[in-house]
Amino acid sequence: MSELEYMEKNTSRRNFVKGAAATAAAFNFQVVPSRVFGANDKITLAGIGISGKGASDISNSADAGFEVTHLCDIVDSSKYPNVGGNWVKSRENYPDAKFFDDWREMIEAEGDKIDAVTISTPDHVHAHATAAAMRKDCAVYTQKPLTHGIWEARYLADLAKTTGVVTQMGNQAHAENHMRRMVELIRAGLIGDVTEVHAWTNRPIWPQGIPAWPEAEEVPKHINWDLWLGPAPFREYSSKIAPFKWRGYWDFGTGALGDMACHIMDCSFWAANLGAPTSVSAVSADGRGAQSELSPPTWATIEYEFPNPNGKEPVKYHWYDGYTDAVFNPEKWALESSIDGEKIRERNLPPEEVLEGLDGISNKGYGSVIVGTEGKVFFNRANDNWIVKPGNRMDGFDFPEPSIPRARDEDPHKEFYDAIVAGDPELPQSKFSQSGPFTEMVLLGNLAVRLNKKVEWDSESLSSPNTPEAADLIKREYREGWALEV
Repeated sequence: MSELEYMEKNTSRRNFVKGAAATAAAFNFQVVPSRVFGANDKITLAGIGISGKGASDISNSADAGFEVTHLCDIVDSSKYPNVGGNWVKSRENYPDAKFFDDWREMIEAEGDKIDAVTISTPDHVHAHATAAAMRKDCAVYTQKPLTHGIWEARYLADLAKTTGVVTQMGNQAHAENHMRRMVELIRAGLIGDVTEVHAWTNRPIWPQGIPAWPEAEEVPKHINWDLWLGPAPFREYSSKIAPFKWRGYWDFGTGALGDMACHIMDCSFWAANLGAPTSVSAVSADGRGAQSELSPPTWATIEYEFPNPNGKEPVKYHWYDGYTDAVFNPEKWALESSIDGEKIRERNLPPEEVLEGLDGISNKGYGSVIVGTEGKVFFNRANDNWIVKPGNRMDGFDFPEPSIPRARDEDPHKEFYDAIVAGDPELPQSKFSQSGPFTEMVLLGNLAVRLNKKVEWDSESLSSPNTPEAADLIKREYREGWALEV
């Protein structure tokens, strides 16, 4: 029997739920869900954002057991059916679901009929829609990154404690057995104490390094542009912003780091229990900072330093994104190679002494190397064929019993559903008490990129002692009428 088969045979959600209940009893407290569900009860779900990732989040939630009763999007395809795509398909798949174009109106009017909400909007709306749903006592499944800003991540984690609702961030591989097993093995000492990590991505696949806003265009009739902007500063509509290229603007997105780090950094951050860094520094686009006040750079290398729990040298975490030959071409509104004007191809990857012959471009173009005092692990969330060096670290290794609950069918939506049924906000492993601090850590990299200097970090106060100018980036001003309730 393989190690994975043994793990699956001996791990049961039911046993973990029982264990959690026993722990609660021992400490004389219990989680009392505000909504109690019987065996035949339908758990109602509202989807905010019904195209793109929203469509799959809604569909996967329905497959998990939810009844889709409400849909919300800034595009109302019943009025403009020619828009096509998932705006139309989502409406067709759930014809009885009530539709709203404004999630604020939906939650205010229908919140008491909604048990759970998926939030699959652009990054800049995540915190606002999520907080509104939580304050209506709805469970929330919010796409990564959990928030657009650092302060917002702390805000949602604190709100989760206050409301006690079930929460989950949508970094899907967090629910897969092979990641949870790797976390257990690293914690059990497979490679000794973690001393450094290297993680990389093939993003961006959209324009970055944009020097100026695109020319204003007439807003298409099917788009409610004011609602799309939500809490972000007002900008004139352009098809070079929405529906897809918004990730390349600081006002709306979080760049390559925000898009992919909550996936790629996940295993190592979780396994090493890294917590908050003490400093973050970055080099980007040949050392010229972000090159643009409004857009992330064409590439960035970021270094986080974390306190070592063993009192030794700081744990260093290195992140690599983008293409070192990439430049922004305003005529094509796209990235192209500075070498010959063709397709970008010079990946920003870890040095060869880290990769040790591993092709950093294979495995879908992303991956991580987790380095310890006794060896290293090459881990990719897309597959379970881990590489451990030296290989003899596996010989005679005392494999630990599984200790992390396994999600039903390794499915984050089913884990979310089951937690609601159990009335157990601790059951989802990417709950906001985990994913909130994780998102804070990730987004600090963008702070270093934007300031173009080393940022010392005080996690308790959410401030940087050496860069007071960071304050406006840690917690930004919202458009009038969009302030978050504190």
